[in-house]
Amino acid sequence: MVRFFIVFISMFLSSTLANAQLEQLQKQLGLGNASTLSDSKVVSGLKEALKVGTEKSVKLTGRTDGYFKNEAIKILMPSNLRPLERGLRAVGFGPQIDAFILSMNRSAEAAAPAARKIFTDAILEMSFDDARNILSGGDTAATDYFKGKTTARLTTAFRPFVEKTMSQNGVMKQYKGLTDQYQSIPFAKSQTLDVNQYVVEKALDGLFYELADQERQIRKNPAARTTSLLKEVFGAARK
Repeated sequence: MVRFFIVFISMFLSSTLANAQLEQLQKQLGLGNASTLSDSKVVSGLKEALKVGTEKSVKLTGRTDGYFKNEAIKILMPSNLRPLERGLRAVGFGPQIDAFILSMNRSAEAAAPAARKIFTDAILEMSFDDARNILSGGDTAATDYFKGKTTARLTTAFRPFVEKTMSQNGVMKQYKGLTDQYQSIPFAKSQTLDVNQYVVEKALDGLFYELADQERQIRKNPAARTTSLLKEVFGAARK
């Protein structure tokens, strides 16, 4: 009887600890505790948050001026070409530099909608372990999940859109004209850049920046929970 009692107490304490840990993880995300929300409801809530956040991020970036008029993600001249930019602006080529920068941003805006299906696929692939890791992570844990799962696919998907748009806008021709003009300046050093790859990388940086912002809002701001499931799951701990 004593041995049975000891085993019973040990099992009870183990179960209590597991539930306490789960409740703590859920509270970190702003979710309810184990007694009010099932595992399936938590996973559904996370997937709904990802769906809402990714959709809004794509809409924000994949529109005219989505990059160009957003100072946080606007694509500028790369750092190694800043001397070229300063040199050409000094000799009257500011409008050409501005046109080149605009074209890079337009290319990123054209590519952004290609992320929609890739994000959707990543959500469908998310396992309970993925959800648990996101649940126990920080304010941008979901964004970090997407970076790991989708960056390679997004890079492959974005490249053709960027190349096509940049070709249509004459970006490469503009870039060659700018570098030729710069190299005609005495003592100017030759500069090279894979413009297409640069724009793809910056486009992804901007997309993930917006996704992280959406994630933080859903976690912390009740007004950002635009569906009934998000209101239930993310608002449970605050009722």
